[in-house]
Amino acid sequence: MPINMIVCCKQVPDPEAPPASFKVAGDKMIMPPDVKPVVSPYDENAVEAALRIKDTIGGKITVISLGNNLTRDVIKKPLSVGGDELILLEDAAFEEGDSWATANALAAAIKKVGEYDLILCGRQSADWNAGQVGLGIAEILGIPAVSVVRKVEVVDGKAKVERAVRDGYEVVEVELPALLTITSELGDLRYAALKGIMAAAKKQPIVWKPADIGLEPSQVGAAGRCVKLAKLFQPVRETKCEIIEADTPAEAGANLAVKLREAKKL
Repeated sequence: MPINMIVCCKQVPDPEAPPASFKVAGDKMIMPPDVKPVVSPYDENAVEAALRIKDTIGGKITVISLGNNLTRDVIKKPLSVGGDELILLEDAAFEEGDSWATANALAAAIKKVGEYDLILCGRQSADWNAGQVGLGIAEILGIPAVSVVRKVEVVDGKAKVERAVRDGYEVVEVELPALLTITSELGDLRYAALKGIMAAAKKQPIVWKPADIGLEPSQVGAAGRCVKLAKLFQPVRETKCEIIEADTPAEAGANLAVKLREAKKL
């Protein structure tokens, strides 16, 4: 039986960019103009999970993204590979929110969409790496959630998933509707065909402001934060190298052991 799926995707600075290219000014990270935005890689894994389900049993994939001044060519990528509809929560009020403010806004948008069987999110975003938004959405909506999913199949109104754990995986079965956070072990997002790219270019996203999802500007973005950012900084890493001299390998090993004991590493 076909199902309705919602995939939450975030636009982030390219995580493959050199760390030195990013700068911190006060409590904000400055993205250089030569660092291009992309869809967060874990969210791409979530899109691929939805596409595999659609390939198997059919269904509709609605993509929701939150932010401001979103790059259309970037955020339309899920449409080019098989997504059906794109909803943008796009407004200056949505900027600089924490995990709670983001989850609250996305949950409100999902409530407005109304019909859904499965919500898919990346296990975490590629910029803040908090891993909280997906589970926060599930809590607000009052539906079960399974995190760090590496494989999923839907049968008879249930999702049977493989959940990654430290020493392998565990199999979990959950009733729908439910939310899953997808890990990279599921596999990369498929490439878009030219036909898909052209079709995506013609599709216009639905744009919602805070009022459209029943929220006040004070409930979203920076105004709706529950977490206070104390300090944002780039860590300083220092390394030292000391050459252990000796006439023989055995002597070098003994001298190294002495140094390690002195440094209280042994």
